[in-house]
Parts: sequence; C-alpha cells; structure tokens
Amino acid sequence: MSDVRVIIQRDSERDERVVTTGTTAADLFAGERTIVAARVAGELKDLAYAVADGDEVEPVEISSEDGLNILRHSTAHVMAQAVQELFPEAKLGIGPPVKDGFYYDFDVEKPFHPDDLKAIEKKMQEIQKRGQKFSRRVVTDEAAREELADEPYKLELIGLKGSASHEDGADVEVGAGELTIYDNLDPKTGETCWSDLCRGPHLPTTRFIPAFKLMRNAAAYWRGSEKNPMLQRIYGTAWPTKDELKAHLEFLAEAEKRDHRRLGSELDLFSIPEEIGSGLAVFHPKGGIIRRVMEDYSRRRHEESGYEFVYTPHATKGKLFEKSGHLDWYADGMYPPMQLDEGTDYYLKPMNCPMHNLIFDARGRSYRELPLRLFEFGTVYRYEKSGVVHGLTRARGFTQDDAHIYCTREQMAEELDTTLTFVLDLLRDYGLTDFYLELSTKDPEKFVGSDENWTEATETLRKVAEKQGLELVMDPGGAAFYGPKISVQARDAIGRTWQMSTIQLDFNLPQRFDLEYTAADGTKQQPVMIHRALFGSIERFFAVLLEHYAGAFPAWLAPVQAVGIPIGDGHVEYLQDFAAEAKKKGLRVEVDASSDRMQKKIRNHQKAKVPFMIIVGDEDMAAGTVSFRYRDGSQENGIPRDQAIAKLVDVVERRVQV
Repeated sequence: MSDVRVIIQRDSERDERVVTTGTTAADLFAGERTIVAARVAGELKDLAYAVADGDEVEPVEISSEDGLNILRHSTAHVMAQAVQELFPEAKLGIGPPVKDGFYYDFDVEKPFHPDDLKAIEKKMQEIQKRGQKFSRRVVTDEAAREELADEPYKLELIGLKGSASHEDGADVEVGAGELTIYDNLDPKTGETCWSDLCRGPHLPTTRFIPAFKLMRNAAAYWRGSEKNPMLQRIYGTAWPTKDELKAHLEFLAEAEKRDHRRLGSELDLFSIPEEIGSGLAVFHPKGGIIRRVMEDYSRRRHEESGYEFVYTPHATKGKLFEKSGHLDWYADGMYPPMQLDEGTDYYLKPMNCPMHNLIFDARGRSYRELPLRLFEFGTVYRYEKSGVVHGLTRARGFTQDDAHIYCTREQMAEELDTTLTFVLDLLRDYGLTDFYLELSTKDPEKFVGSDENWTEATETLRKVAEKQGLELVMDPGGAAFYGPKISVQARDAIGRTWQMSTIQLDFNLPQRFDLEYTAADGTKQQPVMIHRALFGSIERFFAVLLEHYAGAFPAWLAPVQAVGIPIGDGHVEYLQDFAAEAKKKGLRVEVDASSDRMQKKIRNHQKAKVPFMIIVGDEDMAAGTVSFRYRDGSQENGIPRDQAIAKLVDVVERRVQV
C-alpha cells in the first residue's frame, strides 16, 4: 500500500503528514468530535473523503459558518425523511440552510397542522437516535431521472445543473459538476432508509445532530416565483449544543416581544390596512409624533451641516429612468408604468437621485457652489414581492432621508469622510452606538462605467471607512450598478444587526446626465456624485428604533413624555395647570382625568410605556409640588413644580433614556 503526503492546515499552522492510500478525512481528525467536514482545495468534502497525494486539508468545526450550514442542511434531510415516512405522498422541494436554521419545501395535499409538526419532530428524534449514515453517491443525469421519477421537483432541478441559483436554494441540490445523491443508511444493516438529490457535504451520521427544533410552517411558491405551484415550507433550527439551542429560543422569544408590528398595534402607532395594500403603512397620531420628531431633529442637523432641502414629485416619465439606467437594471423592482398623455409611460419613482440630477442641471454651476448638498424626505415606491414584504422593514412605499452631494474630484475624499462622520454621529443621537462598516464592491456582471473609475472609487471608500476605526467587512459584488458603497451596520439592544446608512460614490450618473460645473480655470468639469441615505428609510428606521427600545422610547422621542395622574378628582385642575406650563416649554404632557382608579391608570400608562407619570395628591397641592413615578416603578416625591418641569426639559434636551 503506497504512501500519501497531505498537509493539514489549521489557521496559520501547517502540518505535513504521510498516510496510507485510502486514508479519509475522518481518519486525519479521529477523536475530534467537533470536526464535521473538511475543506480540500477550497471545496467542502464529507469526512468520508479519501485524501489524495498533495491535498491540503482544513478541518471544518461544527460551530464555524460552514459547519453550521452542514449541520442545518443535514437536519433538513432528516426532517424531509420524517415527513415522507409520515406523509408518503409528500413530494420533495428544496431544503437549504438559512440564517440560524433551515427549511424544506413539500408538495402535500393539505397544509401542515401544528400537531403535524410535533409528530414530524418526534419522528426526527427517532431518526437522529438511529445514527443513520449520510452516504454520498455519484450518479449520471439519466440514472438520477430514473431513480427520482416520482419526484417532479427534483427532476426539474436535474435540468438546472450548472445554472442553479443560490437565491432560491437550488444550488444546494445541483451544481456545475457531477450529480450526487445522498443515502441515509441503517448503521447495522447498511440498508438505504431514504435518499435525496444533494450536492452535500453532510455530517457523518445523524448522531452528529446535537440539538434541533421545528419552528413553524408557511406557504411558499416553488423556487420563489408566483408563477409556480404553492408548496408547504417547514422551518427549523439546529445548533451544536442544547445550551445554544436554548439561548437561541430565548432570543427569539425576546425578539417576538419587540416585533415592531406587534408593538405598533399595541401602542397605537401605525397600521397597514388591507384596503390600502401590502407594504403600505399609515401612521396614527402617536406614531406620527415620533416620526415628526425624528424628521425634525434630522432636518435641523442637516441644516447645521450645510444641506439644502429640495422636493420632487412621486411620478415621472419613463424616459428619466431610461437615462439614469434604472429601467435597464432595476425594472423588476419598480411598479408597472401608467400610460398617460397619449401613451407616454409614467412610473412611480423608486429613487430620488435622477430628479436631484435635474435640479443640479437646472442652471449653470460654478466650482464655488461645490460641494452642493441636496437633501429630501422623498417618498419612493418599490414593487417588492409579497413573500418578502415585512411590516415597515421591507415595504413597498417608504420615505427616504435622501441626500445627493455634488463635489469636485479633489473634494471627494474629505466630503466622504465628513459625510460618514455625520452619519455615525446622528445615528448615535438616536441611541444606536454599536457599529461596523461594510464595503460593497463591483458586481462583475452588473455595472456601468470604467474599471479605472470603479477602482478609484472603491479605494477611496476603503480609506474613508478605515479612518473611523471601526471593523470593516468586505461585501464582494454587493454594489449597486453605478458605484461602490459603504454600509453602516448597527447592532441593536439584543445584538441583531441592521443595515442603516449607505454612502455610495458615483462617477457614472453625472456622466449619463452630462452634469458639469465651471472650474476655476474656466473649463467645464464633471462633478462626482455621492448618494447618501442616513436612515435608509424613515419607516424602516422607525421600526428598528421601536424594536431597539422595545417600545419604551427615550423621552425626547416618546409620543407622550409625561402623564398626570390625580389621586382624586380634586387634583385634576392642579395637574392641568402643570401640564399647561409644561406645554409652554415644548413638552408633550397629558392628564388622565378618566374615571378609572389610580392604580389602573398607572397600569395603563405603564403598558403605554410613558417615560414619566406625574402623581399629585393633597400634600403636593398644599406644597406646590408633584411626585415622579418612573418606568421601573420607582418614585421621587415632593419635587417643586418648576424643578419638575426643568427636569423634564433637561431629559428631553439631552436625549437620554429614563
């Protein structure tokens, strides 16, 4: 038996080893239970892979990103096996790993019931305990079609070999190379218990699945297209340990309490009426107050930083978006055209930038005007698919706090630096403090402009991002078609990451619109354009803050900053006088003069998450004082009225949480 030389790569350490022919990756890492796969020449392999001479083999830990994906995809196979054992008529769709879990789509006669999910999970536990082996088998296209003749969706996937999409999860089934089927084998007899078309890799056996839980089921179109059949999708989650599963479920419970859709209804902030349409929200009076305060503060800060406000219409002729390139690159995300004026196509705008270019181009511009910073709270419309619309965070109509900055090439780096600093400072004012930056680079299949411009723009953004001293993560191919961008990623109170502001550097739209300014030497020059959305959208930022604060907004944003609670009817007028004084200072103070008992009033306003309750009884009236009750139930008594109002004003002006 000949020898084989391999190199085991662990981080920066390289260990050369001589082994016999037929040695598997599992043999190389024998006894290391947390290693579930190997990476060889950049490709993930099962531990059953027999190493070849010269292979560089890197172990894959179950807790790594690749390891978690393998764990979750293997668990999806176990779930699909359980479903077909319980529902033999079920036809298999796709079962990819997703963030924090997995799903699998099934074509069944009727939707799954919660009791069905319990039965499926119980069956999965039985399969897991059997220790079935995941065994890879290479097949020809013809053999796969014969074997999977009763699985119409798998037959369709075989036809996609080489062009399967990551977006719909089809690439976990078939790739560009050979076709493979994974068999789940009985550990004692070697008998095939179940099989599925799959690229792999998988865990060695089902016993390597430590902890999982089925979460819910939903309807989903086959491969995400509304033109395709509706299937039933079951979602689950799987983790390397039971403690991690428990922590994840606790996190989900906390996230559910903070769900902005739930809080929006409970706190009477906004709604999305069916009569108006999916993804189109209306803000109620209390939500309107929060939104107005958010916008007013942002507007003031922009004015202080030299931005000029503009306004543009909601619809435009299609020619404008032909000129900008959006109809070439973004048509799928736009509402269909309206034909007006004897057949002219008009579109609801998905972006504000083409209209801002027209404002710049409305008259001659001098270098003395640059940088020119145009800002708009501009409402835009994007036709998101029904399956991705989600409350205020993924809407079809929303208002961007949109700015476009026109500057010279020489001003570009300094303006980007100033803009990014401005963005981060303003986000901190709203209570977000934990950030990292993401740099999205050119999509080689979807871009306009020269490679030289893209290289210069990307390098400029990289240097600007690094100056902030924050973690910088690369996003290869994630840029818009017209230029690279920096995205500010913010972590909320429970550690979730939200994409907030984006700053995009664009040499291309100024060229498409023939924008120019007169330079100091009298020549005509093309400006550089910086696209900048600070909140992303008002609606989405509203939702992020609502979940970040769990509805308990700091006083400066709260729709009601303080509510007066009289101990008896004789104290109402005193509190109304106090509220009137407070309103003169710009405070939002109400008095609860209802017939409810005092304790019920306190409970009601605690549920409404009002920052301060102002309680007054006989002693306060006699002394000219009030008592403060805070959200946590603590109380401060005997505060003189003028000091109480000064305290409220101070908390609001400093934008602190109480």
